[in-house]
Order: sequence, then C-alpha cells, then structure tokens
Amino acid sequence: MKIGLSTGGGDCPGLNSVIRAVVRYAVGTLGHEVIGIEDSFNGLMDRPYRIRNLTLRDVSGILNRGGTILGTTNAGNPFKIKGGANPSACDKSALVMEAYRDLGLDCIIVIGGDGTQNIAHQFTQIGMNIVGIPKTIDNDLMQADVTVGFETAMEVASDAILRLQSTAESHDRIMVLEVMGRHAGHIALHSGMAAGAHVILLPEIPFAYDAIISKIQERQKQGMNYSVIVVAEGAMETDSEPLYNATSPGKKNLGGIGQIVAEKLHQLTGIDARITVLGHIQRGGQPCPRDRVLGTLYGVKAVDLAVNKDYGKVVVMHKHEMKTVPYASVAASFRPVAQDDMYLQAAEAIGICLGR
Repeated sequence: MKIGLSTGGGDCPGLNSVIRAVVRYAVGTLGHEVIGIEDSFNGLMDRPYRIRNLTLRDVSGILNRGGTILGTTNAGNPFKIKGGANPSACDKSALVMEAYRDLGLDCIIVIGGDGTQNIAHQFTQIGMNIVGIPKTIDNDLMQADVTVGFETAMEVASDAILRLQSTAESHDRIMVLEVMGRHAGHIALHSGMAAGAHVILLPEIPFAYDAIISKIQERQKQGMNYSVIVVAEGAMETDSEPLYNATSPGKKNLGGIGQIVAEKLHQLTGIDARITVLGHIQRGGQPCPRDRVLGTLYGVKAVDLAVNKDYGKVVVMHKHEMKTVPYASVAASFRPVAQDDMYLQAAEAIGICLGR
C-alpha cells in the first residue's frame, strides 16, 4: 500500500510519536510505503507537491521530540482558502484530490483536532480514503476520551499551578493562571485538580465573582490568606460573552479573561492579584510518557484500519479501549466538559470553587 500521512491544526506534544508508530508498523513491519505530506493538506495544494517518503531512518530518535517533523497549519482549509473576490476560486479541494490520485495514494492517515478532522470528513465525501487520529491539547474531540497532546499540556499547567502556590502563599496573594482549551475546560479542570487549585473557572460554567470571593473569604477564615485560581481562556462571567484578543487584521483569538479576573478580584477584595498566561508553553516541548504511549497506540490502530481498507473512520480511545467511529460522529462539533463529568463532580465534592 501507499499511505499518505499528515498532521494538521495546532502543534502539540506527541505528534512525532504517532508518526513514528505509523512508519515503524506500516513500513518496518508490514512493508508498505508511507508518504509524509507537509503542512497538512497544504502540501498537496502546492505545485510541486511538498511530500517526502518516510523511512525508518526518518523516524529514528523522534519519539521524545515535540512538534511534528511534517509541519502543521491551522490556516489552510482547502475548501475555503481565505481571500479572493470569486468564492469558487477559494475552493482548492480539487487540487488536493488531483494530487491524491496523481501520487497513487491508497489512503491518508490524518492526525488532527476537530477542525482538521472536519476538513478530512469533507474529503471523505468526495472520494478520498481517510483514517483519522485525534490530537489536540484541548481534549475536545467528540467520541475520544483522551487525545494526543492533552496529557502533556495538563502536566505543564499542573506544574505551573504548583509553582504559583508557593509564591502566592509567601506573599498572601491571589494568583491567577490562564490556560488554553478554547471553548472546553478540560485542561483547566484536570490541571487544577492535579495541583490543588482553589478556584477553577470553565467555559461550560459561567462564573459569578460573589462565589469566588466567598471561597477566598472562607480560606481566610481558616488562616489561609492566599488563593490560586485557574481560568480557562474561554471562561466567561454570567450573562457575558467569551473574551477575544485581536491578533492581526481579520483574526482574533480567545484570551484575556485571566487579566480581567485578576483586576476585578483586586478591586473587590483589596488583595494583591497577579496574572500568569501560560500560552503556547502548553503546546511545546517533550511529550510526557503517557502521550508517547497513546500516540503509539493510535498510530498502530490507524495502520490496521488502512491495511484493512476500513476507511472513513476515526480511531478513538474510549473507556480504555481503542475503538473506531465514523467521521460524521466527530466532524463539525466538539466535546465540552459535561455537567455530569466525574472529574467535575469530584472537584466540587472536595470543595473546589467553580464560580457558581
């Protein structure tokens, strides 16, 4: 077989673990050919194609490396390239299909989050054979209990919270940490629980300052004059909208809510409050062991699907088993923290304030 392989969307720790597993299994064990496609589907839109044959030598030593040796992008939807007066001229999907057929690919294994998998789903509908692998630090892909990259991002955020605990206690401060996650609060919830945060604010639960102040005052009565608050970038106050930062003309990213929370709490309590925005530190660096193992499991399972010609499916870890789900159940949606989520319920049970 001739299998294409691409990584799309934001980078995250563990991508190279998946690439390595795919190549070692498909090429080294089964004797197939793997073609690496650079920068997601962009590598097939360009002429000449930006591709390369992946050998065992290419993946030697990449297990622990962050990022992706194939490059990635979250600004290259072939069905809707930005710019151009003629809408039809902005659809480059035909170029991708032309390259797919010209290269004689039997299928493409697409490693990506909800945006990338939505694009992949569109390609399955026009005749491309695809197997999907979920990756995103946000852990918000439908049907998947855990995605490649999440565990490392959560560990990085947890370490930051622990470091903020000691300085908060030393200075009797409120320390606010803003973490990524877009419209899902998995990173904030899990890292906050793992590192002993006192308040966790999630996009799924609009917060009230009265509830946060009540928690701070409760701790003061117990002789603890400091608090650590974890804020997901998509969190919002009750009856308000998520906060965006303008980054460049026509673009905006979630962020800034941590600063607002810190300033407001200082005004309301008189306590010195400081903000730390973790940002892309959550995305970079060496993947944790769990992400390296998970990436390997995902890569092997995806090759099995490719070899068996079981296309149009996404591999997911669900209830501690590797399973497959149809693309339609994954695309055009995301997985927020559910109100009956066991982690959420455990957080409240041990007295963590969720702002309500």
